[in-house]
Amino acid sequence: MTSNGIFQIALFCVVLLLTVRPLGLYMARVFEGEKTLFSPVLGPLENGLYKLFGVSKDDDQTWVQYAMSLLAFSVMGMLLTYVLLRLQGSLPLNPQGFGAKQMPADLAFNTAASFTTNTNWQSYAPDYTLSYFSNMVALAPHNWTSAAAGLAVAIALVRGIARRSASGIGNFWVDMTRSIIYVLAPICLVYALVLVAQGVPQNFNAYTQITTLEGTKQTVGQGPVASQEAIKMLGTNGGGFFNANSAHPYENPTPLTNFIQMLSIFLIPAALTYTFGKMVGNTKQGWALLGAMSVLFLIGTAVCYNAEAVGNPQVHALGVPGGNMEGKETRFGITNSALFAVVTTAASCGAVNSMHDSFTPLGGLVPLLNILSGECIFGGVGAGLYGILMFAILAVFIAGLMVGRTPEYIGKKIEGYEVKMAMLAVLVLSGSILGFSALGANGNFPTDDKTALAAVNQFPGTAYGSSSDTFYGATYNNVNNSGPHGLGEILYAFTSATGNNGSAFAGITANTPFYNITLGIAMLVGRFLMIIPLLAIAGSLAKKKFTPTTSGTFPTDSATFAGVLCGTIVIVGALTYFPVLALGPIVEHLLMNAGKTF
Repeated sequence: MTSNGIFQIALFCVVLLLTVRPLGLYMARVFEGEKTLFSPVLGPLENGLYKLFGVSKDDDQTWVQYAMSLLAFSVMGMLLTYVLLRLQGSLPLNPQGFGAKQMPADLAFNTAASFTTNTNWQSYAPDYTLSYFSNMVALAPHNWTSAAAGLAVAIALVRGIARRSASGIGNFWVDMTRSIIYVLAPICLVYALVLVAQGVPQNFNAYTQITTLEGTKQTVGQGPVASQEAIKMLGTNGGGFFNANSAHPYENPTPLTNFIQMLSIFLIPAALTYTFGKMVGNTKQGWALLGAMSVLFLIGTAVCYNAEAVGNPQVHALGVPGGNMEGKETRFGITNSALFAVVTTAASCGAVNSMHDSFTPLGGLVPLLNILSGECIFGGVGAGLYGILMFAILAVFIAGLMVGRTPEYIGKKIEGYEVKMAMLAVLVLSGSILGFSALGANGNFPTDDKTALAAVNQFPGTAYGSSSDTFYGATYNNVNNSGPHGLGEILYAFTSATGNNGSAFAGITANTPFYNITLGIAMLVGRFLMIIPLLAIAGSLAKKKFTPTTSGTFPTDSATFAGVLCGTIVIVGALTYFPVLALGPIVEHLLMNAGKTF
């Protein structure tokens, strides 16, 4: 670790902190229906959209109606995306001639589920699989709508806490509309222009064929990159236009764009804590949540940066000093690679500017732990706030048990129903991660010889499958790691899918029918079977009366509560995942330091 590296991390934190209050206050006004700076221009557009789609912004939905609206919108969007991907060969804006061969049925299902759930997991090389039309029409709209849906759910939960004796928690369609036109669109417009000014392409040109200095031929990708890059980062989507994602110079050309991209990932999740405090009438509540998020983030950053800066002792023994530069973009180095990795996984974004699979065991453990936390260390757009509020409910319940009083959170009694719903969300996530990881580690790949061989031959020079050389009679090259790192790759894949993150330990080859289908299911489970219990909590809390604060009330706007909240997150995660982590990254770290490989 260097003083320059520490300064860069501190600068990032300071700039982020300066944005929290103004953006958080602005979003509070937007979702409470107050006039804002953009109301004279965007107000008529908002009202026109309501009239066009037959939505009354005064209609107040119960939590069941809110959830059904969300599910209906998401299901229809996913089905449309699937159809468009399968038919891309017959659609326009396809200069490379990509078709259904590049997007088979299982991969189309995985991709449709991925972008619908704000995961943006990519089991394919996007610059060699998707047409411009598929990128812009099938996938890019999800970058907006999935982020807006998450933001809407977070605001609905905040309303449930803030309202008293109410039956409704807001209107899904209104919250979605306001999220897009007042929050996401204005920021992305400026953001995209900045990226273009920094050298990010924005065109519809065919790929360019060039001759390198060595005399070889190379294909250089083109396309509408800047517009998609802006919303992929701000909306914590993460799916790259190019396979190298934010390590590609067309997606992330300069140190300035790298800094802006990291900042934009945290921008809305951090500001939402102030929005929460403002809407519940006590901004200290929001600062307490932000404090808990920040502590966990800074601890993770310190561990990851130190592990990568120290490097691999086995490499040092060969006479090669210094930190671990394996898998890192030399333009950004260890500090910005480690910081980017922690930011993108703490915020369920999934964009990467380095290969997480090439990190040291402890360096790679931090991104994994960030996702395993349940999308609460800043988290995705909206998802971070409702994730941290889920743990806040558990924290006040535990604190109430310790002092023998009925737990309360911001004037609402936390009773059995709310705790059951919160624990249901926790158990659903852990069940998906551990269950699918066990299935993957056990080598259960339900396919036949023909399908396996087709997967192997889909991209020349690429091998697919488990660590065995024979896969239901189909022989192929072995690329997936065995031992603790191989287990870590499988665990990371299903953790990333369930946590709607989208990053990967890319040493695992996931573009097979088994992984495409199971990862797609995990994404849907992690998104909707977490949201529904939290909307149920919102509906339950909205109906309750306000309970005045007494001398026996545990204060939830203090540093003490922030500490209890951090402890709750760590304890729940440790009790749930420590055994599998001990068999994966932890034992890999011990083997590395013992000078052994597996």
